[in-house]
Amino acid sequence: MSENLKAIIEKAWDDRAQLENKETQDAVNEVVSLLDKGELRVAEPDGDDWKVNEWVKKAVILYFPLQKMETIKVGPFEWHDKIALKGGYAEKGVRVVPHAVARYGSFVEKGVVMMPSYVNIGAYVESGTMVDTWATVGSCAQVGKGVHLSGGVGIGGVLEPIQAAPVIIEENAFIGSRCIVVEGCRVGKEAVLGANVVLTGSTKIIDVSGSEPKEYKGYVPPRSVVIPGSYTKKFPAGEYQVPAALIIGQRKESTDKKTSLNDALRDFSVAV
Repeated sequence: MSENLKAIIEKAWDDRAQLENKETQDAVNEVVSLLDKGELRVAEPDGDDWKVNEWVKKAVILYFPLQKMETIKVGPFEWHDKIALKGGYAEKGVRVVPHAVARYGSFVEKGVVMMPSYVNIGAYVESGTMVDTWATVGSCAQVGKGVHLSGGVGIGGVLEPIQAAPVIIEENAFIGSRCIVVEGCRVGKEAVLGANVVLTGSTKIIDVSGSEPKEYKGYVPPRSVVIPGSYTKKFPAGEYQVPAALIIGQRKESTDKKTSLNDALRDFSVAV
């Protein structure tokens, strides 16, 4: 089925006139429905790496022009949008606290807890994950099992450019308050990001735990403990401090349990 859907989506991507055809409309709607059920993903594990299904992202983009703007009213609240919201949380086994919102076309697995937060279309959130207060999971982001997205965390979304990878947070990672992870960055399994860490595609991620610094971009290795930092960069007007992320060590065995994740940074005498 996927190969047939892929062929139809790719054809419509190259020729938008195909969106007038019922076959194309049905294919686009089917892809988004499969995303909503978790039976299809924008990105999926491929060994130790990840594979991005670009054609699925194309289907999400093609879905928007097929939808009509509608007014949604709940009591005194009113919205005007093209995409419906998810529903049936009791049957799905998902805890959703007011005013949490997940858009149709996102997948939220059984056992997820959504505090007042937001999950966008194309995102995939696995079981046991906490999406804490005012955290946002952007379009097509992939969040693994047992992750904690603390208050105010911003997990960036991506639809275009098509070739761009989505943000990936692997299982049992702990993302501290007000962290921002965008531009296709990948956080490895069981990594811990301290409060206010900002990761973009160009952010220097520097491992300072050894005798010599080791630099990464767009990737935090598994079990890393990361805090905000900076480095000196020379500009025409002089030298200034530029934000960076510092890997100060590895998560210890004593912090493996989710209930003690806050201790990970304290192990290195760093405030959470």
